[in-house]
Formats: sequence, structure tokens, C-alpha cells
Amino acid sequence: MADERKLRILIAKPGLDGHDRGARVIARAFRDAGFEVVYTGCHQTPEQIVSTAIQEDVDLIGLSILSGAHRYSFPRIMELLKENNAEDITVIGGGIFPLEDIPKLKAIGIKEIFEPGAKLDDIVQWVRTHVKPRKAMVS
Repeated sequence: MADERKLRILIAKPGLDGHDRGARVIARAFRDAGFEVVYTGCHQTPEQIVSTAIQEDVDLIGLSILSGAHRYSFPRIMELLKENNAEDITVIGGGIFPLEDIPKLKAIGIKEIFEPGAKLDDIVQWVRTHVKPRKAMVS
């Protein structure tokens, strides 16, 4: 259909975490599943991530983190999305998180957390089920 477009996904590595293998693997899995993927690379600030998400008109932000900085960066990203009237962008996280932090992250609006060992097919299926293209931006 003309109104339906491919999902656009931003994969980002917030903070000083330089281990990007997981981010590159999920970016490739999303691309292979037919999604449009923008990968920002490592060492992104929350401001850079949100700015890129808005500029690229993405439907989903996937945050990959192993450093423990999720306690700062994830809430800050959610605040910036709200400040920029972009709360309709779905945000998910992947990486290593203390189990007690996962409910806190979901409480601030992170829709899902995928831990090590999550199957790529399951993540892709979650996205297909839970994320729809945002309304087209009006110029």
C-alpha cells in the first residue's frame, strides 16, 4: 500500500561503551528482515541519539549498552523524546542490565529489554508485532 512504509530503526550505542558487536548484529538482523536501519556507531550522547532519531524520522530506537550507563542515558533519552514531542518513537534496549533495573526502565517508557541470549528471530518478531510506522511528518 502507498501509505505503508518500511519500519525505520535507529540502533545507537549511548555513552562510553565501545563494544558494538551486538549492535552491529542486531542492525544486520533488522536490515535482513526488511527494515530500514540507521546505525549511529559508538559513543553517542542522548542528545545526539534523539536528534538523529528525529532527523531520520525513525519508528524505533534500539539502544545497546553493556557499560551500566543505562541508569543515566535511558531516562535522559526518554526525557528528550518528550521535550521534542517525539514520544511516539518506540524505544527498546539490549545488553546487560541488573535484573532489578529492568522494571524501572520499563516504568519510564522503555518498551522492551532484550538480554544476552535473546534470539534474533524473537527480537524481529517482537518489533513486527509491537511497532508500526509513525504517521508521516507534515512539511
